[in-house]
Amino acid sequence: MSELAITVIGRDRPGIVADVAEVLARLGANLTDSTMTRLRGHFAMTLICVGPAVAEVEAALAPLAADGQLLATVRAVVPDGERASSGEPYVLAVHGADRMGIVAAMTRALADAGGNVTDLSTRLAGALYVVVAEVELPPGVAEKVAARLSSTAAELGVDVTLRPADPDVL
Repeated sequence: MSELAITVIGRDRPGIVADVAEVLARLGANLTDSTMTRLRGHFAMTLICVGPAVAEVEAALAPLAADGQLLATVRAVVPDGERASSGEPYVLAVHGADRMGIVAAMTRALADAGGNVTDLSTRLAGALYVVVAEVELPPGVAEKVAARLSSTAAELGVDVTLRPADPDVL
């Protein structure tokens, strides 16, 4: 058995998740981690599973992509193993008028402090742009990062909050 990373993207339609999950179950692949979203009518899913060889999974998923509406890719990945996080969990929220560079500037401020983005979503609702990210920050840097994020947000004309994450919610 191999650890595999699988991506499926394309025009959204009902049943894509079920179709992919059924193919993997028939192959005896164990789905361990996944994320799925719909972005402006497009479906995007990434998952990690333990299953048979790449070629076997690709062949089994091929019929789902036969009509050209979906693209499925499979690749073997090296298991990282479980490692304890050395960071402290925070939630970053940004909202304001849409403009180029919001995600780049905010995530750069996090990265420069050694922060790691563990989950990120963005949404454009009319003229309002919203970013929500789960991040891990090295111990003791949150106050400094919050100040840098506030300065960056002021330059961009957006609002930002950085708050400790509730571990029971994440």
